[in-house]
Amino acid sequence: MTDTLVFLKSLISVAGLSGFEDPAARLIEAEWQPLVHEISRSRLGSLHALRRGTAPGTRPSVLIATHMDAIGMMVTQVVDGFIRFTSVGGVDARVLPGTPVTVHGTQDLPGVVVMPSAQLLPPSVGEAPVPLDQLWVDVGLLPRQVTAGVRVGDLISFATDPVELSGNGVSGHSLDNRASVAALTVALEELQGKTHAWDVWAVATSQEEVTLGGAATSVFELNPTLAVVVDVTFAKGPGASDWSTHALGSGPSLGLGPNVHPYLHKKFKELAEKLEMPHDVDPIPRHSGTDGYATQVARVGIPTMVIGIPLRYMHTPVEIIIMKDIRRTGRLLAEFIAGLEPDFASRITWDDD
Repeated sequence: MTDTLVFLKSLISVAGLSGFEDPAARLIEAEWQPLVHEISRSRLGSLHALRRGTAPGTRPSVLIATHMDAIGMMVTQVVDGFIRFTSVGGVDARVLPGTPVTVHGTQDLPGVVVMPSAQLLPPSVGEAPVPLDQLWVDVGLLPRQVTAGVRVGDLISFATDPVELSGNGVSGHSLDNRASVAALTVALEELQGKTHAWDVWAVATSQEEVTLGGAATSVFELNPTLAVVVDVTFAKGPGASDWSTHALGSGPSLGLGPNVHPYLHKKFKELAEKLEMPHDVDPIPRHSGTDGYATQVARVGIPTMVIGIPLRYMHTPVEIIIMKDIRRTGRLLAEFIAGLEPDFASRITWDDD
């Protein structure tokens, strides 16, 4: 069985920005290859892995979606050897100054995000965090060397190394959402020792951070009977302690709201209680901000469940997660899949009872 921590650390040590996911996809494909019957890439770069069920005839299928893309930056200008950039996805500019990065030019260049001295910033910035358009990347080369090796449109990824923390924690970039890829891998490993009637599509989606395009096209192509989207959710931390946050180590959060079919929420909650697994209900009164929207509205509509793994400091280079939340989520997925009876889909109704 894979060491989940080792696999996760490898995933958060590569780039794989939205639309350019290949570095992550290669690692995931190698990990999933022995756990599934078929594996392929979609036209938009999502990874599709099939585990066949045991039910006779045409089997129903469940699709588990975990996005593998990461946020980052893109070069917009090179001026006197310094690099201007814009964001790919929702980058939090407040934490960028001083962050180590890799500029993916004609060759990979280590660099750091820098800002001018306070007295050189426009007066409009004042005491506020320095905005993205006032930040630069410095790779330490002469201007002519930078001009020769870096082009407009080149990608810039975070280069913070994974850090193992006390209490089974891990910090690093791209835990949103490669933590969920690790949880799905745990589920695939557990399914090796279980029988399941339904076919299972394990999908690492592309472009979630910018378009939801990977999930939308994969669900349209694979046409599952139902979908489960696994993503991260906001963990409690400094200045974040209200009803919309969840404690690290509290187990998976079970989404409830317009993107979630209430029957699926009910069944996952019953299963977590049966397993005596810590879990939270996650109220999501609007668009979930996950692939759940794309799966739910594909084709004529796919009954969808959204599960969250608590994560601190989302969309920064120092996100934090707890490994036992990943393992619990993987186990919950495996037990749900193994418990799907051939006629389960016929019971997915909008009745309140």
